[in-house]
Amino acid sequence: MDRQPFRFAVQATNAASAREWREFVRRVEQLGYSTLHLADHYLGPGPAQREARTPRQDLAPIAAIAAAAAHTSSLKVGCRVFCIDYHVPAVLAKEVATLDLLSDGRLEIGIGAGWSGVEYEAMGVTFDAPGRRIDKLTEVVALIKSHCAGEDVTRSGEYVNVHGYQGTPASVQRPHPPIMIGGGGKRVLSYAAREADIVSINTVPFVARNDDGLTPQEEAARRYEYVRAAAGSRIGDLDVEGSPYFVVIDDDATRAYDRIAAKTGMATDLLHDHPNVLAGPQDAIVETLQRRRETHGINYVTVQQSQAERFAPVVARLTGT
Repeated sequence: MDRQPFRFAVQATNAASAREWREFVRRVEQLGYSTLHLADHYLGPGPAQREARTPRQDLAPIAAIAAAAAHTSSLKVGCRVFCIDYHVPAVLAKEVATLDLLSDGRLEIGIGAGWSGVEYEAMGVTFDAPGRRIDKLTEVVALIKSHCAGEDVTRSGEYVNVHGYQGTPASVQRPHPPIMIGGGGKRVLSYAAREADIVSINTVPFVARNDDGLTPQEEAARRYEYVRAAAGSRIGDLDVEGSPYFVVIDDDATRAYDRIAAKTGMATDLLHDHPNVLAGPQDAIVETLQRRRETHGINYVTVQQSQAERFAPVVARLTGT
């Protein structure tokens, strides 16, 4: 089966000043990354953030995306991913259409059903059952598509009820900017495979075997099979995105894994060939990414802000191949 060519993104969440943010986003563009992602988290340091185990994020995504677009010319921008419960749906639809307009058509719309119950509680947001959150996700995605197409917006559902106005501005990218839908379960990944342009597969748990008895590698393969089965003939047109959260490029592979183990407290044998870990010499990392594209479908790879510079040689070798 033909695979989509590789492309790469950076997920960035912090800057101490406007100047630092401007310089960073320009550097990401210069290094050859396809996209700069923000994340949709809001907790500052404190007990809630520690319990939620979300990365520190000082920058709110929409303003930071707009600033990044203003100071770059070819870099795609977006959020990995907007949580549907953190935004009024009609407002989010207008925000993303505006971001696409003001970036000259460089927006990717990442959107998901939410996952951090601790963050929800800390912000005073109701954390519904997964099925209800996915139901809401489908209504919000339909609204965004309608708004970006410049249609008369009329939607009556359980979660989205809007009427009596036209979606403006229409997005530059037609019929809408590329939509990334993220998740880890069968229902949301199957929905993403049918309705999205980019399927973002959540981090696989760092356990030897999950509740279904699957290793991390087997779980990653199962998730891709959900996508492949639901996408049908459009699988070759989809970008499948994932993030190796731990990345250490080191000519000594053993030392690379030991560094991650020491930092995380995880057993080294759990880290070896984990789908969300890349460690070892540059050549080995290139080979690992090529192999994982075949087995797990991942062609669109996002690394964290702190890894952008050191990972750039891999980006240069694999982009477009």
